[in-house]
Amino acid sequence: MKTATTHNFHVPLPSGVYSRLRSESERQHKPATQLVKQAVEFWLEEQEKLALHEEIARYAAETAGSCDDLDEQLETAGVEHLNNGEKQS
Repeated sequence: MKTATTHNFHVPLPSGVYSRLRSESERQHKPATQLVKQAVEFWLEEQEKLALHEEIARYAAETAGSCDDLDEQLETAGVEHLNNGEKQS
């Protein structure tokens, strides 16, 4: 079984941030390095979501008004679905 390679990364922190991290580490009874790793992973995931959103928005802006902008059959099906849902309520 292969284990993932890890790398150490030195991040200088201002005193206030370091103190807050240590306090949170003690409060959660978790190592500060674990909290930082989780925070970095969360931030990276959010950046990936943002990049995807921006790419979709760019594509939508570029194709607006073109033949790629609208699938008439899909729009009709969506409107019918919405209208049927309102009738059932």
